[in-house]
Amino acid sequence: MTREELIKKWLDNNLSAEEQNDFEQLGDYNELIQMNSALKDFKAPTFSVDKTYQILKPKLKSDTLKTNQWHKPLLKIAAVVAIMLSAYYYTTTLDTEIGTNIAQQTIIELPDASTVDLNANSILTFNESNWDKNREVQLNGEAFFKVAKGQKFDVITSDGKISVLGTQFNVKQRESNFKVTCYEGLVGVTYKNKTVKLKPGYTFQIIDGKLLANEKESTTQPNWLRGESSFKSVPLKCVISEFENQYNFKIDIENIDTSRLFTGSFTHNNLDLALQSVTIPLNLSYSKSGKSILLKRE
Repeated sequence: MTREELIKKWLDNNLSAEEQNDFEQLGDYNELIQMNSALKDFKAPTFSVDKTYQILKPKLKSDTLKTNQWHKPLLKIAAVVAIMLSAYYYTTTLDTEIGTNIAQQTIIELPDASTVDLNANSILTFNESNWDKNREVQLNGEAFFKVAKGQKFDVITSDGKISVLGTQFNVKQRESNFKVTCYEGLVGVTYKNKTVKLKPGYTFQIIDGKLLANEKESTTQPNWLRGESSFKSVPLKCVISEFENQYNFKIDIENIDTSRLFTGSFTHNNLDLALQSVTIPLNLSYSKSGKSILLKRE
């Protein structure tokens, strides 16, 4: 293992016993320890770490340098600073990404004690190190948020942005279906440069680019948290898509208009009951083969 690799693993507290022994045998071991102690409170300045490191990198090969001996301590310090800058840059710009699989849900606690219930087949991304300055998450899928009071909290999706302070709300962003429901507080939804304010019980929903009118909801949280997906006058294709998120089956259709509207719900823990809940009201039938389900008109 090279000297540089040993130093990087040492900074990451990831040396094995054998590597630790090799590290302690380095000629500048004492200088590295002293430098690490002196830089514990170090804060990186705002400049390009990668560019600076590339400039310093040729000088790190001290064994091939043709220079005077008095340069060596300076080059050792430069090497440590460059590595620490790289480590600082890496840890402060790295995002945390948490995802769920089909039929899986999880609860995420954010750095400010806000919580996120992440629905099946969804991804949430945020930057923990920058959280105090910018409470922002990216969402692909569906999630229910309980936001701790504080500065503005933003949820960024490919369809629009949701901005709140301290509140509870649900966001769904799946293909052509963008839906935001406020359960507590006040929620601002920005869609195509226009912002709508939602009070508790109200919903903003766009399907295929069209704004849907929704009745006021009386529930205190989305039904999917209780193991059930519910819909009000939603095209069948959106129901099928959500069904595939909750069950590990591919649904095929035969001579069915998937733009037909569906109002109802299906459970997440009983496949046949869920299929019956969707097919019976629409006068459809279904058959299963392996991991595929065929829907057709009766």
